Amino acid sequence: MSQTAEFHGDLVTSQRNIYTPSTFARESLLHLQEAGSLRAAKPHTSSRSGLSSYLFFLVVSGSGSLQVSGQSYLLREGDCVFLDCTNPYSHTTSRNLWELKWVHFDGKLMPGIYRKFLERSAGPVFHPASSAGMEHFATLLDEIYHLSLSDCYTRDMKLNEALSSLLSRIMEEAWNPEGRQLRENKAVSSGAAALESSIADVRLYLDEHYAEALSLDLLSEKFHFNKYYLMRRFRQQYGTTIGSYLIHARIGAAKKLLRFSDVTLEEAGARVGIRDANYFSRIFKKVEGITPSQYRRLW
Repeated sequence: MSQTAEFHGDLVTSQRNIYTPSTFARESLLHLQEAGSLRAAKPHTSSRSGLSSYLFFLVVSGSGSLQVSGQSYLLREGDCVFLDCTNPYSHTTSRNLWELKWVHFDGKLMPGIYRKFLERSAGPVFHPASSAGMEHFATLLDEIYHLSLSDCYTRDMKLNEALSSLLSRIMEEAWNPEGRQLRENKAVSSGAAALESSIADVRLYLDEHYAEALSLDLLSEKFHFNKYYLMRRFRQQYGTTIGSYLIHARIGAAKKLLRFSDVTLEEAGARVGIRDANYFSRIFKKVEGITPSQYRRLW
């Protein structure tokens, strides 16, 4: 049984399928509870607690933040979040309004699986190692959504298989032995908490100032870190280099300009901080697999 809903409101436009698994599925399988997608229409916060569910969501575009277990995480395009929803959590879209794909699911073995995920990861948030990894998650979430709408008599078995594939991919992409070791060795102190906050501040600064002329020396001076230490800590915390993060932030902003404005390709590059038109085209193709002009024609 399922209930499909499309919603167009002041805060979000969403499409979701609220799924009712069979008794057999609830007792024996990984089983779906809800799948869908949304696009934020205004900045807002969503809060939940006490749900007998596990939530996985992908930030398809835009940015925001997550609050869970007394920790705050900045979220950007491509970030993945995996949560045990029995614990309170909330997430907030920034002014760079986000689009999400998500799935709620459960299963009798999920508590143990989630504990293993936390052992392997550096926390509930991770970023795929490549754009192909992000696309793989998007494809899996779409597959689960469309399976939930099918009338196949083995639908619950197919959903179990798709959810298992999703969990396998989560375990692969979230593996972060450096972050785990750092977490185990870190003393619980206000100084350590302030340090993590400072690294998060660097990321927020990149999100807000990506179009400016930025350098490692500038960031090091502004946030009072040795630049080599800053490079290492940023990669440990977010799974990518500062340079790669900045490039993806710029390309993400350029994609919006190409889709939703009529600026020239050169102007799009300049507005996001890449003023060499040839370099903009090359780096765009490296990240997206197609040129800016091809991307504009597709959309």
